[in-house]
Amino acid sequence: MAKSRRWYTTLYFQVLVAIAIGIFLGHFSPRTAVALKPLGDAFVSLIRMMIAPVIFCIVVQGIASTHDLKKVGSVGIKTLVYFEIVSTLALLIGILVSHLLHPGAGLNLDPATLDTKSVANYLTRAKETGIVPFLLAIIPRTVAEAFVTGDVLQVLLISILTGFAVSRMGALGERIIRGFAMATKVVFGVIRIIIKAAPLGALGGMAFTVGSYGVGSLSQLAKLIGTFYLTSAIFVVLVLGTIAYATGFSIFRFIAYIKDELLIVLGTSSSETVLPDMMQKLERLGASPAIVGLVFPTGYSFNTDGTNIYLTLSALFLAQATNTHLSFSQEAGILLFAMIASKGASGVTGTGFVTLAAILAAVPAIPIQSLAILVGIDKFMSECRALTNVIGNGVATIVVSRWQGELDAGKMRETMAHPIENGEMSSR
Repeated sequence: MAKSRRWYTTLYFQVLVAIAIGIFLGHFSPRTAVALKPLGDAFVSLIRMMIAPVIFCIVVQGIASTHDLKKVGSVGIKTLVYFEIVSTLALLIGILVSHLLHPGAGLNLDPATLDTKSVANYLTRAKETGIVPFLLAIIPRTVAEAFVTGDVLQVLLISILTGFAVSRMGALGERIIRGFAMATKVVFGVIRIIIKAAPLGALGGMAFTVGSYGVGSLSQLAKLIGTFYLTSAIFVVLVLGTIAYATGFSIFRFIAYIKDELLIVLGTSSSETVLPDMMQKLERLGASPAIVGLVFPTGYSFNTDGTNIYLTLSALFLAQATNTHLSFSQEAGILLFAMIASKGASGVTGTGFVTLAAILAAVPAIPIQSLAILVGIDKFMSECRALTNVIGNGVATIVVSRWQGELDAGKMRETMAHPIENGEMSSR
């Protein structure tokens, strides 16, 4: 039995204190706060460094151990069906709430008076967005490139192919699987070391955000920010909560179980920083390692619920703010294009803003120059996007595991009720 730890030594408390200090410094000493940016950048880079090894080891080991390639295909189909249904619900909720609350009404913005220099880079990147470039980008030019760039889908593709190959090698494959099992232990040992620096990363990230943009920058567009956070909360509680209840667990207990990871996401504004630790926590809930390795990383591109809410809500907000009337067909066009464009979004900060620019470029009725008014608050909104994405992908992994009959429901409920403190990882 794990020895209990003092409350002030837990990662949850330390990250919470770090975030509070970051906000304090950002407000009262912006110059000092901005100077702390390297702390956040370094922590994100350290975690990102380990994402490719984590995915590769877990997916190869999981698929190679399955010995049933039809099961892998079944998991893939069920996962994509789930992703498409829930992602579309998120897009629809964004549209519905924008019509109910009208967050952009009354701003009466004139796009001609806005400075578009701040969004020029996003507009350039948006032109490269499309389903064909996205699909082709999944295939790396070399095997090494996928690991060098750390692209989640590229690493996942190589991992799946390697897992299939190892599963067909018989006795030699069994020895290779044992080797991957040992490599996985080493990789998570490194993760445990890095995660101890999470409070410093959260401090640097939050201090830089508040110090750079200031709490005052929220006032003009507070209604949009409040609407977005409210909509995301409604989605998590009602949509994901209903799915969780049907699967046999409480969404609130699940959120409490991953509270450490959510605080790290809040501090760093990136869901990538918790990908390795979330995968291990989902395994501890009783989910199959193979399913965790396939579903959770894939969700970073195909199941970005928070980003989807942001896309449709922000698009209609800009239409309302510029007094642009949209017909039903134009709103349907926004929905359809967002369903495609959102599939390329990932946990990297700023991707949601690029995708929004691509949607506005495809629906010219909304002045694309109006994007400039969102630049100052995008950092604050990216935190909510990342939080919702992590929760959504965690729920998706448990659901698919349940569908496959590979979820230990008793273990899941017991682990959620009595979670192991972060840093006291169970042996793999």
